[in-house]
This record gives sequence, C-alpha cells and structure tokens, in this order.
Amino acid sequence: MSAAAVELRGIDKRFGAVQANRCVSLTLHRGTIHGLIGENGAGKSTLAGILYGYLTPDTGEIRVDGRAVAFRNPSDAIAAGIGMVHQHFMLVESMTVLENLMLGQERGLALGHGKAAARATLANFARRHEAALDPDALVGTLPVGMKQRVEILKALHRGAEILILDEPTAVLTPIEVSALFEELRALARTGKTILLVTHKLKEVMAITDEVTIMRQGAVVAHCETKSTSPEALAALMIGRAPQPPAKASATPGAPLLETEDLTVVDPDGIKRVDGVSLCVRAGEIVGIAGVAGNGQSELIEALVGLGSVPVGTIRLGGADVTWLSIAARRLRGLGHIPEDRLRLGAVAAFSASENALLGRQADADCTQAGLLRHAVVRAALDRWMNAYEIRPPDPERRFALFSGGNQQKLVVARELERKPSVLVVGQPTRGVDVGAAELIHARLLALRASGVGTLLVSADLDEIRLLSDRILVMCGGRIVGEVAPEATSERGLSLLMAGAEAA
Repeated sequence: MSAAAVELRGIDKRFGAVQANRCVSLTLHRGTIHGLIGENGAGKSTLAGILYGYLTPDTGEIRVDGRAVAFRNPSDAIAAGIGMVHQHFMLVESMTVLENLMLGQERGLALGHGKAAARATLANFARRHEAALDPDALVGTLPVGMKQRVEILKALHRGAEILILDEPTAVLTPIEVSALFEELRALARTGKTILLVTHKLKEVMAITDEVTIMRQGAVVAHCETKSTSPEALAALMIGRAPQPPAKASATPGAPLLETEDLTVVDPDGIKRVDGVSLCVRAGEIVGIAGVAGNGQSELIEALVGLGSVPVGTIRLGGADVTWLSIAARRLRGLGHIPEDRLRLGAVAAFSASENALLGRQADADCTQAGLLRHAVVRAALDRWMNAYEIRPPDPERRFALFSGGNQQKLVVARELERKPSVLVVGQPTRGVDVGAAELIHARLLALRASGVGTLLVSADLDEIRLLSDRILVMCGGRIVGEVAPEATSERGLSLLMAGAEAA
C-alpha cells in the first residue's frame, strides 16, 4: 500500500445534543480511490466537511503527508492541496467555464495571468480525455455531467492533490457515470488521492480500492474493496441484511393522469417536451427513463403546474386541468415529490415543522377557521419522523442541518401522508442510503396497492425496473418506446435512452 496522503485521528464533532462523529480515524493512501459509506446521518458529510475546513473538530488530529494541520476554513484546506466537489454544485451558472475556473485564482488585477492559467488547465484536460470544454460556454447551459467536470477541474486548477467527491453520481446517467469513473481512475494513476462519499454500493465495488463504513457517527468497518460484497457492505451500513420490498402483480384501474399531445417550449423557443401522450391508471406505477436533459424535468413541471405553459391537454381523473394552478391541482389529489428537494421541495432556512406545512396550508387537517393548527402539524411531524426514521427526530431543527437523506425522507413523508390519488415523483431516492431507499420504495408500493396512480421519473435504472409496471423511455422530448420491466435489461434501456433500437 502506498504512503498515507491523509490521516484523520480520533475525530469527534458534536452539534448540541447530536454527536455527528465519534472518535473517527481514517487513512487515505496516495494514488488510491477510497469509498466512505454509511446510512443517512452516519456522519460522512460532517467528516468530509472537517477535512475540507468547513467544520472544526472538537477533538482529534488531521495529518496531510505526515504533517499535522489545523484548518480554520476551506482556504486553509485548499492551500494544503485538498479540493471538494459538492453534491450540489458550487458554480456560478451565469458565468463562463473559464470565469468559474478563475474564481479565487485571478492572479492579479489585469486578469491576464489568471486567464492564461485557466486556459492551460482546460487544454490539458482536453489532451488527456480527448474531450474539450468550451472555455466561453455559460455554465448554466451545460449538461449535468459537464458541470461536474467543471467542478473537478476547478479543484484541480487550485492545486488539489486530494479530492473529496460528495455523492458525485447522484444526478448522472449510466453513461456519465462511466465517463466520470474513467476520469477518476486516470487521476488516481497520476498520484491523486480521491475520497468518494456515496450510498451507491455497486459504484463502490466498481471504482474504489478501499472502503470505510460508518454508522451512528463511528467507523464500524474498513476493508479492501476486492475482499467484500455489496450485500456485506449494506449489512454493515444499516446493521442488518437488506430487504427489498415485495411487489405484487398490478391490477390497474381507471385512468387518473392523462396527457394528450403535450408540448412544452422553453423561452428560447426550443421544444423540451414534444407531443407526449401518456396515461397513468389507478394502482400502477409508470416509470419514465431517459438521459438527463431529454424533457423529463419539463414534463414533471408541466404536470404539476410549474414552468412554461404547455400546449396540449392534461387531465386528472378525467377533468381538464391544463390551465389550473398548482394549488388547484393539489386540491384535486395531485401529489409531487420534486427532483431537487432544495430548489423545489423545501426552504433550507425553515425548520422541519415549517417545511412540513409547505403546500398543505389549505388542507383541512392543518388549518381551522383560517388559522394554522401548529400543535396538530407538530404531532403529525412527530409521527412521520418515527415512521420514516428521520434523524434526529427534532421538528424545530433547521432543514439545512439535516443530512441530505433525512431531508429527502421529510419531503417524501409530507407528500405521501397527504394521501394523494395521483403522485408525480422525481428521483425519490437521490442521495439516500440503502435502508432509506427500501423504506421509500415500500411506501410507494403501498400507495400503488391502495389504488394511487404514480408517474415515476428516475435516473436509477435499477429503481425504475424494480418499481415500475410499465416503463416509458424519453429521448429528445418524445416518448420513443414502452417496455415491460421484466422484459428489458439495463443495456436495452440504455440503448433506447440514447435513441438507438434496443437489442
């Protein structure tokens, strides 16, 4: 094994009554890819934040290349050769690729040296990967996979020898994941050290050299990846063997959600959804598979009343709701779990209790005579936190302070406990651990059994195939195929998603 690039020794970190890290020790070896896994709230992100200088440990020591360091902020960590790629990208979307690379690396008021250095970084990337990034492209116009590359390049441009990636594949398609892994392997071959914080066990097995497992703030195991299995890692993460939910045969009923020739045109005149007609019946889950950027997000927005005004027809329970507001559609039984919980599903600065009210202010169980029933909402949230295993179970805790997986479970609980008749779901298990994913899957299947019609959009093909009764494939804003989950492979779905005929 190569020399240690980073050593964390006896790290403790407490937030009030919550001890996020308990005497955590971790060693990252030079030129390796190290996986850090654990259930939601296990302390992974806290540990990554300590290594990147966001947080200061209460006790313990950090050593970089054998030298003890004390980080007061991320600038100190960057100066020590540590970079971080966040799950939610830290890019300025209104600026160009070149400008994003230069931020904090301007190298003088004239900017000439900074521009030259950033262009050299981009040119070097193009030579290594035979794939150029346009320096003058606005970051906001780039696909998700390219934005992530900009984030990685930004860290490398600042001199990172140790790279932390937090849930890097959460928003990527299988093709983009493969490209990312090739890039990470190439970086490791040049001596870079990579810490991969993730929940996806298949990816841990595919890319890492070593893996450390955390549970309830402590390290419970460490091993070489080649000596373990996804099943063993899952059991270590959640303290038990994984139990995929049983899925009974579907008995679809009457149509609940229908679209006819639905078309969505963006402000630039580009068709994002092009003549989509679909039907979701009572008691079935219809999956939408597609490479990101092929109209799935715009389809969801049109169905729930967000975004551009569509052309065509949307019906709920046979009634035309094309021109109805979001609130009016919700009153007709439409539920929505958004793809991006922080952008559309919650207010980070609000408490869990306040977020539990969002979209439910007019519900009879939340208001009386025009006044909010805070005690009733608080009691309901206490039940949800127990039923959905949201940790810590603190209704007054600020939403931003929960781990990503616990944030997701709170948004899911709020929507599912409304008992909708139709549910539109985007990426329901993005950034959650295997145990939380099992819980969410079981809840969605229970709604299906109760007669709810669900439209499911997910970049996780295993999830699509597990939950769906029918799978619709989108490419170029159109439905290009319909397949039965049991009759198609991941490769076949990927081919359809890329616009090719499945073999």
